[in-house]
Amino acid sequence: MIEHLKMMIEHRLPGIHPHHSVLSILFRVMDMLIIGLSLWFWVEVYSVAWSDQYAIAMLLTMALFILFAESMSLYDSQRMPVLYVWVLVCAGLLVAGYTTKSANDFSQPVMELWLVGTPLVLVLYRSGIQLVLSNLRAHGYSIQTVAIVGANENGNKLAQYIQHTPALSLRLLGFFDDRQPISNNNNRFHPNLAAPFLGSFCELIECARTGRVGVIYIVLPLKAQERISQLIQNLADTPAAVYLVPDFFVFDLLHARWINIGNMPTISVFETPLYGVYGFAKRSEDLILSTLILILIALPMLAIAIGVKCSSPGPMLFRQTRYGLDGRKIKIWKFRTMTVCEDGEHIVQARPGDQRVTPFGAFLRRTSLDELPQFINVLTGQMSIVGPRPHAVAHNEIYRKLIPGYMLRHRVKPGITGWAQINGWRGETDCMEKMQKRVEYDLWYIRQWSLRVDLKIIGYTALNVLWDREAY
Repeated sequence: MIEHLKMMIEHRLPGIHPHHSVLSILFRVMDMLIIGLSLWFWVEVYSVAWSDQYAIAMLLTMALFILFAESMSLYDSQRMPVLYVWVLVCAGLLVAGYTTKSANDFSQPVMELWLVGTPLVLVLYRSGIQLVLSNLRAHGYSIQTVAIVGANENGNKLAQYIQHTPALSLRLLGFFDDRQPISNNNNRFHPNLAAPFLGSFCELIECARTGRVGVIYIVLPLKAQERISQLIQNLADTPAAVYLVPDFFVFDLLHARWINIGNMPTISVFETPLYGVYGFAKRSEDLILSTLILILIALPMLAIAIGVKCSSPGPMLFRQTRYGLDGRKIKIWKFRTMTVCEDGEHIVQARPGDQRVTPFGAFLRRTSLDELPQFINVLTGQMSIVGPRPHAVAHNEIYRKLIPGYMLRHRVKPGITGWAQINGWRGETDCMEKMQKRVEYDLWYIRQWSLRVDLKIIGYTALNVLWDREAY
């Protein structure tokens, strides 16, 4: 629940982003200036002639930086993962240089110092700005006083988020509600409020009129429509900014977002996070990383293919039908690890000591090397490097009837690795609880998706793959 609320606060609520709008624009402009000026600086230091190649490299770097920065919420995040973004930018430049065979057109010292020095400058200037802003806030500048209407669970979570996020420049005054704690017997009034309870709506309106409160967040249930309407009418006679926090958290939202159909606002209940620029960023990530990885693993894959062929009769590769994006059927590639190539309505999962698994296949499964051909699926757009693992069609048809929300996994492309896998939920699902946990982790990934989460999962996968004991 708190993650849903945090997502809605960070990405959907008006009234919080305006506090950051000027700073976000400043960061964007400064990022582009630093990227361009740092390249120009090193070109001048080494007395290299400025050419169209350097201009193209600069513009490409700026475009990739903005693309990945927006996708990783760089300008909204308090952690500001600049280095994560820059690593992706460098990977994109490497792929571009390799595919265009233009790497030799640049001065090696210039490019090395530029690629290493630029992220350091980005981090330093951001740290300096944050230090200045922290000092200003400590002295009371750029602070707005906030009141929350609704002394309930969601109101308390909003209060906790405001209190633990000083960058919002909001000072929480307290809670107001038209119900009194002592008379409440239905547990709607939160017993451990994060801020003082200051009174009824009448006290709130008086505080707003006298200027004690500058921003008011109304966090009341949807069924309190008449109370909300009357309160808003009364607050219209005050100078306070008023924001409505809809109580959508009674639903199990899957990456909710606002959509306007004409002049009518709607909110999605089940939606993919990979729309618009986010989908383009995810696809760019897959193309860049899968190209680099396939280049690196080409010879190992050839050796594995020979090992499969020599260790047992049958094909080196086999294709199995799985469900992909939006539930469409796809064919995924794997190195053959068994004496059979099952693909149909009835598939028996591999078990410990399974006689169908060849000795060489057991090694491939234990180290996940049998999954390497799926980078080809990633390159062709059928899969992603990170996402919910694709299950056999036969298993999908079973579990979609038993686990609520199971098919929501297909709001994104299936992945070679995923959040469930790095948390131990891989291998045989010999009971309902294991599959439920896997689905739970898959849906968490879809709700919380970002390029930063993807990189974290890829990193953990690389570290854990040789020590995994759940695959057989």
